[in-house]
Amino acid sequence: MATISLRKANTRLPPEVNRVLYVRNLPFNITSEEMYDIFGKYGAIRQIRIGTNKDTRGTAFVVYEDIYDAKTAVDHLSGFNVANRYLIVLYYQQAKMSKKFDQKKKEEEIAKMQEKYGVSTKDK
Repeated sequence: MATISLRKANTRLPPEVNRVLYVRNLPFNITSEEMYDIFGKYGAIRQIRIGTNKDTRGTAFVVYEDIYDAKTAVDHLSGFNVANRYLIVLYYQQAKMSKKFDQKKKEEEIAKMQEKYGVSTKDK
C-alpha cells in the first residue's frame, strides 16, 4: 500500500484524465461479463454501460473507482485486440460529447425546417 500512495503523491496527471472511460470499436456481441474480465484487471470498477441502440452499438462507458486505475487501463487497453477488433479507449470528456449531440440536434432541426418550407439543398 505504501508504494501506491507514493505513486499517487509523485504523479501529476494531465487535466483530461478522469475515472470515466469511453470505449469504441467493441464487438457488437460482447457481454458485460467479458467487459468486467477485460477492464477489471486494472482496478475496481464502479459501473460499465454498454451501448445497445443502433447509434451506440460497439461503444461502452467504464467507470473506475480510482483515477489511477482508469489511467492504467487506458495505457494498457488502447489498441487491445478483442474478437479481431482493436479497442479505442479514451477518457470521457463531457464537453466534446455534448457538442456532438448538439450538432446532431441542429442538423435534425435544419432538416425539419427545410422540409417544412420546401427548401432543397440539391438544386445546385
